[in-house]
Amino acid sequence: MKIIIIQGAFLPVPPLMGGAVEKMWFSLGKELSKTGHEVIHISRKFDNLPEHEIIDGVKHVRIKGYSTPKSGLILKIMDLIYTVKVRKLLLTDFDIIVSNTFWSPLILQKRAVNSCFVDVQRMPKGQMKFYKNALCLRANSNSVAEAIKAELPSKYHNKVSMTPNPLPFIPKCDVDFSKKEQTILYTGRIHPEKGLDLLIAAYKKSTQNYKLQIIGPWETSMGGGGKDYLDSLKTLAEGVSIEFLEPIFDTEKLNDYYAKASIFVYPSLAEKGETFGVAPLEAMSWGCVPIVSDLLCFKDFIKDGENGLVFDHRSDNAAGFMANCINAVAHDITLSTKLANKAIQVRETHSIPNIANLFIKDFERLLPLKHE
Repeated sequence: MKIIIIQGAFLPVPPLMGGAVEKMWFSLGKELSKTGHEVIHISRKFDNLPEHEIIDGVKHVRIKGYSTPKSGLILKIMDLIYTVKVRKLLLTDFDIIVSNTFWSPLILQKRAVNSCFVDVQRMPKGQMKFYKNALCLRANSNSVAEAIKAELPSKYHNKVSMTPNPLPFIPKCDVDFSKKEQTILYTGRIHPEKGLDLLIAAYKKSTQNYKLQIIGPWETSMGGGGKDYLDSLKTLAEGVSIEFLEPIFDTEKLNDYYAKASIFVYPSLAEKGETFGVAPLEAMSWGCVPIVSDLLCFKDFIKDGENGLVFDHRSDNAAGFMANCINAVAHDITLSTKLANKAIQVRETHSIPNIANLFIKDFERLLPLKHE
């Protein structure tokens, strides 16, 4: 097959500025190429990255993109301008187009839309009814799949498919549990919807025999909550062992933190924004015990008491419940060992080759439907 991946306008590929979706398709593109498919990856032009290059068999084409604006309206306008430029350079010879921009299923040529595999990585906000002519609407979790269907007449429900996101890397070594440290880790955007105020409150209620590290971007241009929000968190964290670190976009360096941490906490409050949770998946692959909020998207791969712990983030005592989870993992070696050994199995279930194979099967299923 000839597969074209259209990445968004705001983050580069390779994922030099992070971005879970960019990391995912960069890895999947290489795996699809490895299995014999022709892959062209279109993404934002950035710094010293060339306009054209081949990485592990994938042809990369880069066009002018933008820094993420604060305004959602301006973001949509920039996304439109970017997608128009993609449309102008889009080839006529393709089998599948993986779309990661808002406008692709709306303004690409008719043949391209008919080949469009729309990658829905966020909870839809009413736009799915405009994508009825696309070949497929792919959800990354069952909760997203149901939300897509809720926006469509039932006759279009067969266009919805669910394939989970993969680990965006192939681990280069086994987990050495003897090198685990008494560290609780959070990686992700430093933004109010991620529940970091709650995390700090829970940490203060815990026995605090583990240190807490918070790693991620806080700049609004990178999806963060801004410097004022970061400063407010630092004020909350005064007097306890909490370390704030700048974002780490190098996969191997970030994996070093996962490899050392024992507990990974992801207390997201984004009921309609969180759709999968790549960061908990990454942490689990390095033997971190995940503690997550009770969002539907985490239920696809985190089972409470089996390979992680889930706390009720909607409760008035949410910080207390999270603290109880932290204390349970920190003090019960039998429990923590059991959860960690189960968590690490995502190396197999969500490996890049395994998930790429699921995508290939979906593409092959869809190809005969293009001309119906």
